[in-house]
Amino acid sequence: MAENIKLEIVAPDKLVVDDQAQIVMAPGSEGEFGILSGHTPFLTSLKIGAVTYKDASGTERLVFVSGGFSEALPNKVTILAESAERRRDIDEDRAKEAMKRAEERLVSGKSDEVDFLRAQAALTRAIHRLRVKGHVI
Repeated sequence: MAENIKLEIVAPDKLVVDDQAQIVMAPGSEGEFGILSGHTPFLTSLKIGAVTYKDASGTERLVFVSGGFSEALPNKVTILAESAERRRDIDEDRAKEAMKRAEERLVSGKSDEVDFLRAQAALTRAIHRLRVKGHVI
């Protein structure tokens, strides 16, 4: 059996995860990647999505991240996220409202009044939060 790897997920305001993991999967800016103990060191940027990991007991855990950076070392993974929330901490109603607002902004069609890039990013964040929470969208 392979050794566990230390996982830290840090948001600007708090330490979100400090755990031992069997495997860590994360949404890299160039594609999803996986890390096991003994991995070759690397640094990459992250996109909006879910960090999935199996804790030391084998239970799958999900954490929403909205971008940031990940550093992999042979015995540790550190994720510095712009924001991060464990599945249990996601406010489902708030995410649904954010999705609804973003969709309304995108449908309004007035490009001079709406910052489409911000609306698209807000929609992407809301969709990924709801997916992490367990909703199929």
